[in-house]
Amino acid sequence: MNKAVITGNSHPYLQDALKEKGYEVLYAPAITYDEIKAQGNDITGLILTTRITVDKELLDACPNLKWIGRLGSGMELVDVTDAERRGIKCVSSPEGNRNAVAEHSLGMLLSLLNRVVVSANEVKQFIWKRNENRGTELTGKIVGIVGYGNTGSSFARLLAPFNVTVLAYDKYKSDFAHDYVKEASLEQVCKYSDIISFNVPLTNLTHHMLNRSLIAQMEQRPVIINASRGKVINTHDLIQGLKDEKLSGACLDVLENEKLNTYTNEQEEQLAWLSAQPNVIVTPHIAGYSHEAFLKMVTVTLEKLGI
Repeated sequence: MNKAVITGNSHPYLQDALKEKGYEVLYAPAITYDEIKAQGNDITGLILTTRITVDKELLDACPNLKWIGRLGSGMELVDVTDAERRGIKCVSSPEGNRNAVAEHSLGMLLSLLNRVVVSANEVKQFIWKRNENRGTELTGKIVGIVGYGNTGSSFARLLAPFNVTVLAYDKYKSDFAHDYVKEASLEQVCKYSDIISFNVPLTNLTHHMLNRSLIAQMEQRPVIINASRGKVINTHDLIQGLKDEKLSGACLDVLENEKLNTYTNEQEEQLAWLSAQPNVIVTPHIAGYSHEAFLKMVTVTLEKLGI
């Protein structure tokens, strides 16, 4: 019998659909790398989220593996080249949560610009400040988008009613400009943007893409948004940019290290500092995790796998 292992939280529909197609399903959101290896001979399908690394060693341990399905975007944890060389089909489902990520990014941005979180927390303490919590409108601003794929283009689409100009940079795409969306170089994005959103996968090229050097090119003191991967941003350099007032704020749904129980003293200090700033919003990697996306990521993955 074919056996599929689900290695992360997923909508119950996934288990039902796989069973209906004749799979023995192991739903194991806490399964470890070594536990998968131990039963590798029996596994024909793997469903991944953001925990398990599928490298050569794991692929060697799973000689009967036929497919790998990633719920969400990003295949940086999978050695796709090696897997496909072995005839293993690899798919991801960025279409499933692109709108959720875009909505969350917009929500963080509007909350930051309008001081929603800060003022709401003050009211809980019976503090009523109006002048100090005066908002800044998104309307008419220049928004830079770095990476114009599924989530980047979805974010741009949600910005349409705000009469913004979008400067979009994508290393691998061109001829996508329309209406308020203009193609731009990374240098132009940095020079002119009031807000810059990073919507890129994590690769060798994008690791610490936002660093001291890039911040130095940002002339408008932009707000930074990152709902892609935490390691796209150098946290130390981001904090320094905020302290030096080269950046106006940050909306972060992802961190370089999201396992808070493994934090060093420096990492604890960094997160504590960021969380204490009125111009920073940090959320726990929930942008692509909406109720709707939870199901849609499953249906997109199954469709791409032909199941």
